[in-house]
Amino acid sequence: MKCYVCVKEGRSTDAVAVCIVCGMGLCKDHAIREELDLWEGGYPFPAKKVKAKIPRILCPECYQALKGK
Repeated sequence: MKCYVCVKEGRSTDAVAVCIVCGMGLCKDHAIREELDLWEGGYPFPAKKVKAKIPRILCPECYQALKGK
């Protein structure tokens, strides 16, 4: 699999990770490791935040969408 961002830029770089949100293949330069809060809850509610954060890999677009940047 190739890095989707690199292919759009005309380069061919092997992917080393996949975005947890959109599934885009990413090279080491475009993969963003982010510690995200984890929520758990029953049906239909309430939800509560779990104490530990979980490391996730995101593409630049999903990172910006989640962080509001």
